[in-house]
Amino acid sequence: MSESHIQGLISERLGGKQFGKSTVIYKFEKIKRAKAEARAAHPEMGLIDMGVGEPDWMAEPEVIEILYQQAQRTENRGYADNGIVEFKQAAARYLEREFDVRGLDPENEVVHAIGSKPALALMPYAFINPGDITIMTVPGYPVLGTISQWLGGEVVNLPLRRENDFLPALADLSAGQKQRAKLLYINYPNNPTGAVASKGFYEEVIRFAKEHRVVVVSDEAYAALVYDDAKPLSFLSLPGAKEVGVSIHSISKSFNMTGWRLAFVAGNERIVKAFAAVKDNNDSGQFKAIQHAGVYCLDHPGITGKTCEKYSRRLGMLAETLQALGFDARKSKGTFYLYVPIPKGVKGGPRFDSAEAFSQFMIREKLISTVPWDDAGAFVRFSATFDAATPEEEKRIMAEMKRRLNGTVFEF
Repeated sequence: MSESHIQGLISERLGGKQFGKSTVIYKFEKIKRAKAEARAAHPEMGLIDMGVGEPDWMAEPEVIEILYQQAQRTENRGYADNGIVEFKQAAARYLEREFDVRGLDPENEVVHAIGSKPALALMPYAFINPGDITIMTVPGYPVLGTISQWLGGEVVNLPLRRENDFLPALADLSAGQKQRAKLLYINYPNNPTGAVASKGFYEEVIRFAKEHRVVVVSDEAYAALVYDDAKPLSFLSLPGAKEVGVSIHSISKSFNMTGWRLAFVAGNERIVKAFAAVKDNNDSGQFKAIQHAGVYCLDHPGITGKTCEKYSRRLGMLAETLQALGFDARKSKGTFYLYVPIPKGVKGGPRFDSAEAFSQFMIREKLISTVPWDDAGAFVRFSATFDAATPEEEKRIMAEMKRRLNGTVFEF
């Protein structure tokens, strides 16, 4: 079969005959290319990479040791299917101890996933039929919406704006949209804004879901990473939440285990079982040894506490450094991101008509990498996961960042 025949067989959801022929370059590819070109043009300057969205620390030595020990056990060699009971029980303990989520049945109301991204990608298969609506928030993590569209569903985006504390305005949905809505995706603490949710917001979400018969998917990958006066809060801790939705928790961010690929879905029994049925037809479960390592993590929240101290310190330093340069930077209450409105331009220099233009300027001219977002205003995301081995090294990076930007007069 010729390549042209293969091209004609590719599904329309991937572009069909136009698959691979688009000349559009997506922002992360643009960032990758700009970084390579900047490094080549300025080999004497190190790149300050604040665009990376994953932890810079390794998993704890004790966690790695448990993986090693458990990998040697014969009983862990086979398929895990929908998970080992020890991990489900640890997940329920973790939610009760850290988030005051009470009364979860580990057997029927918790199931593991091979990372939170696959969990989000599989969820629409359980609920979305052609014509159904998935409500998403922008800027944000798009995978649940992408799969909804591939299944013939429609995505309605609600913008997250600073004047509304980066919370979606559910009242802005039309009557028709509310009627056709099946899934509502929320994500707090929020990537990329760093905003945290309030109990009042979650109560509004529960009322909305009950009134309009909508399933709530609360992505809580950063739930334990909160700072200062913010307290860890799960959607599931609110009365009535389990009647309408589930929370998805990731082991990646809170325990520095991004590549280990382990998460769990917890909440409403019917939603969990529907998700598990889809999952059972897509994978055979995460390696049991990794799940045992996850049990140790969930039972040792001190790992997260140490991680929070680092991110809180770095976010504070980042905010102070940018404020000194004129930016309206405010320390995030959660995640490891700082979400900052861009300047209008440089005095006597380029103007920035988008966050992407500003981000490219920062990479090419200053060798500082960020991630741009133009979905609801022009903002860039700085990540506190930059590579620094010690607090002293963090201070050096902040000083170097300030030095590179000091001679540039930004106009806001």
